[in-house]
Amino acid sequence: MIVIVDERETVSGGYASWFDREGVSATGLGPRDFDQWVETVSEPDISAVEAFLLGTCRERYSLSRKIRGRSSAAVIALNENKSLEETLELFAAGVDDVVRKPVHVREILARIEAIRRRAKRQEQDGTDAGELRVFFDGRDPEVRGEVLPLPRRERRILEYLVMNKGRRVTKSQIFNSVYGLFGEGIDETVIESHISKLRKRLRQRLGYDPIESQRYLGYRLNYQSAAG
Repeated sequence: MIVIVDERETVSGGYASWFDREGVSATGLGPRDFDQWVETVSEPDISAVEAFLLGTCRERYSLSRKIRGRSSAAVIALNENKSLEETLELFAAGVDDVVRKPVHVREILARIEAIRRRAKRQEQDGTDAGELRVFFDGRDPEVRGEVLPLPRRERRILEYLVMNKGRRVTKSQIFNSVYGLFGEGIDETVIESHISKLRKRLRQRLGYDPIESQRYLGYRLNYQSAAG
């Protein structure tokens, strides 16, 4: 999930809608609401956030520092005007990247993936998990080098499992990542349906089920398994 912070509701809401059309859950918050949220949010909930976008607000320097105290997710500042002094101050506050608007959400997603790769010291295109290669910029994953078309929700679930490979994640954590922390009117049980369909598609391509599930404990990508 991506959190957009901007004092203008139309801007944060607009970006949230654009990300949603790319199959990425996003939530827009005003600076005051975000300030309260980032200080009190639980660790499982904030771990579901893969990036923070800081738009126009006077508090974004202090907000960036607060984010850094709670999360290692990518922090990207969106600037409307080119200013070297402001850019340097944002980097000093802990921002990972500064992007001048207007910018397409696909470019933002690509920048988030680049930041993630640098953090993990990965130079490859995409992230490998056994015979799977997963991208985080809207592209479908590959199985043994061949594209596996997936509905966007299933693709997001697979990406989240790969991001947490080796660790078990709960249904609530997956729901927050796919639908957002503030999603309303959607039952968490929908995740079970998405995962069931995803497992079937992966099993057909891989010859085995790479998603391990355990009641009450959640799901884990068993990417080291192989048929035979």
